[in-house]
Amino acid sequence: MSKISKRVAVVMPTVAENKRITAAAKADPDAQPLSAKQLKAMVPIRALRGRPKSAAAKQLVSVRYSPEVLAYFKATGEGWQTRMDGVLRQYVIRRSRPV
Repeated sequence: MSKISKRVAVVMPTVAENKRITAAAKADPDAQPLSAKQLKAMVPIRALRGRPKSAAAKQLVSVRYSPEVLAYFKATGEGWQTRMDGVLRQYVIRRSRPV
């Protein structure tokens, strides 16, 4: 059984057609070419997706906690991991103080 290609063949314009297209585009006052400054300011759409990068990035680790600890923090609702991180951070701060 032969496979039929589902790709559409793209036919590139000839040099003359390309010149006519470019001239028509430049004549349109609503579609002027971007300046070098505008082009430099452009950002790829991928860079804009998702949450902004944090200055203090957290590290992904795998940790095992007792069921009681997990049940307690999960019962506090959404954001329980952040609250757990806060409790551990407070513990580290208290233990790191010079005696």
